[in-house]
Amino acid sequence: MEDLSLDEATETATVFVDKALGYLPSIVAALLIFIIGLWAIKFIVGRVQKTMEKREIDPGVRGFTSSILSVALKILLFIVVITKLGVETTSFAAVLAAAGLAVGLALQGSLSNFAGGVLIILLKPYRVGDFISAQGESGTVTDISIFYTILTTPDKQRIIIPNGQLSNNKVTNFSHYPTRRNNMTVGISYDSDIKTARKVLLNLLENDERCLKDPAPVVFVGGLGDNSVDLSVRFWANQADYWGLHFDFIEKLKVELEANGVSFPFPQRDVHLYDMSKEK
Repeated sequence: MEDLSLDEATETATVFVDKALGYLPSIVAALLIFIIGLWAIKFIVGRVQKTMEKREIDPGVRGFTSSILSVALKILLFIVVITKLGVETTSFAAVLAAAGLAVGLALQGSLSNFAGGVLIILLKPYRVGDFISAQGESGTVTDISIFYTILTTPDKQRIIIPNGQLSNNKVTNFSHYPTRRNNMTVGISYDSDIKTARKVLLNLLENDERCLKDPAPVVFVGGLGDNSVDLSVRFWANQADYWGLHFDFIEKLKVELEANGVSFPFPQRDVHLYDMSKEK
């Protein structure tokens, strides 16, 4: 019995080795196809990217197209490799379809993000380099991928937002137009002269080259607060000059208004004291 078992084991091992040697050429060929295919995919995607760069195609479109092309070519390479290993494509296609259905049901959110990415690329509500506000976050768009849009905040934080949410919700694009209006409120005390304050503020804006002359800046009384007269200041600037002009104007207006006798109010409350002992 022991001799028979040993013979059976030897025969089984021999059959296994023979089959392995028979599959070895196919395995080696499939491995070579896989390695060369990955290199070819990298080369093709790189060439496509360079071609789009030469034609000055939008960076968001370039990134999205490269991602789609890379995924499609890798799926094709996978099919070629398994075919080389002897797997029947017909049966594999059926299995792949069933698996695709199951994965699709499980990854509905990802498919929604993919569809959102396609809509963003086609409709272009924003592009790479635009400063946007969406989903409670604000930042500069640095990349639009298949499933996500990546923002970089002014303090260098990386924000990743799913494309599905961006395509179905409100997005504010601050960079869509070349110019932008600044709306600012300056409160002065009730004892200060409004005409003097208006003249000082307009002179500051008119003497700054970053402030656009058309439309011209305006200053008017926007409201009467509890402790101050609220002057509304509106002026236009190019996108690149907006924040620099904004902060410089705040600093200069305080210095110039105080130099011209215009004071800033502080919250005040009148307290009346009564001598209750006299009433008694």
